[in-house]
Amino acid sequence: MPGRGGGSWQPDIEGDLKKVIADQGGEDDFNPSLAGMSEEDTLATDAPLVRLVNSLIHEAVKRGVSDIHIEPFEGMLRVRFRIDGVLEEVQKIPHKLAPAITSRLKIMADLDICEKRIPQDGVINFRVGELGADLRVSTLPSVFGEKIVMRVLGTTNLNNDLSKLGIPKDQLKMIRKAIRQPTGLVLVTGPTGSGKTTTLYASLNELNDISVSVFTAEDPVEGNLPGVTQCQVNTAVGYTFSSVLRALLRQDPDVILVGEIRDQETAEIAIKASLTGHLVLSTLHTNCSVSTIQRLVDIGVKPYLITGSVNCIVAQRLVRRICDKCKEKRTVSPEMFESLGLDPAMFGDGELYHGSGCEECHGSGFKGRAPVYEVLVLNDDLRRMILKGGSKSEIKKAARECGLRTLRESGINLVREGVTTIEEVLGRTAEDDDDPNFQAPKGTSEV
Repeated sequence: MPGRGGGSWQPDIEGDLKKVIADQGGEDDFNPSLAGMSEEDTLATDAPLVRLVNSLIHEAVKRGVSDIHIEPFEGMLRVRFRIDGVLEEVQKIPHKLAPAITSRLKIMADLDICEKRIPQDGVINFRVGELGADLRVSTLPSVFGEKIVMRVLGTTNLNNDLSKLGIPKDQLKMIRKAIRQPTGLVLVTGPTGSGKTTTLYASLNELNDISVSVFTAEDPVEGNLPGVTQCQVNTAVGYTFSSVLRALLRQDPDVILVGEIRDQETAEIAIKASLTGHLVLSTLHTNCSVSTIQRLVDIGVKPYLITGSVNCIVAQRLVRRICDKCKEKRTVSPEMFESLGLDPAMFGDGELYHGSGCEECHGSGFKGRAPVYEVLVLNDDLRRMILKGGSKSEIKKAARECGLRTLRESGINLVREGVTTIEEVLGRTAEDDDDPNFQAPKGTSEV
């Protein structure tokens, strides 16, 4: 859906908000009947309300936001953007405008504007000139009205190959070797928003060839992969990951991407596919590579199936990059390193980079994100330990002895290189945290 007809429109959140309030006779005199306005009136391209909503979305897409939060509270409607993994407030809007803004977004997403009692999901196709994105819309009834969260798709380049993701050369070599095997299972793990889809799509881009039959089962399909047959899971009609996977196996596949292994049935079908002449790529929500093995066992997968199928497990996180425009060095004392549980000797003279904050990074000191990887390749020793029922700590110790570089260690390397800060790495890599719902801190204090 276009933001506004004509090419001269420019987004102006503050200005458009003032016009909406003024057109309604001020904040106190706002006309609540806007919430029930007709679709024709809502879609009028000159309506100040339409321009306000379009300005919010346009600004989010332009800034590379991953999620937009529209949150009703007593007395106000708060708008927050998730930028580089952290939520920041961008606007407070009078609460009386909430019904109109909610209705506008629901119409754009082709949702029922009269239904306010249950959650709804939809999609907005937003285009203004050359700028565009698809937004996955979720509504949630709350005490002060409907909260709307929009996941912005299309702001991340999903057509890269692996060499452009910033993977260290030694880890890149291991990943490429794993995905270039004719059979087997490659798992990419991490919490939501850690870049798993980007890594998987980049892997498929490298494998996709006129001589190869490539399929995906996704929920949802997050980007277009030319030459790849992509299937959208629809659990409402019984079209689940497991049922899609069964169907794909009758389509003569060479490579299959399963968006997520959620249960024993899907896991076993994926593993059996990887053992019968197919390369299978998938994801799990685990915090490190070693805990992925335990997760598979926990959902009912037999150890011998794990050792016989898994080529490689890639755990990953995203850390914020220090802004290049305001990047500067600062000396950190040995005492401060020790207070963070770090050996000062790891950081040489103690001079590390941080961002002082500037207009380019909106004062945050960060701009963009960098991936942190942990790559576990199963060798004979690890397979024997898994078959014997070794604990996570035993398997991890053996993996370390075989050269495994943990997420924390990979992150520290980025600190040394001046890519990110210690706080980012410590906050986003929890070495011994087995909680699959682990979330990075919402703010970052500086040393």
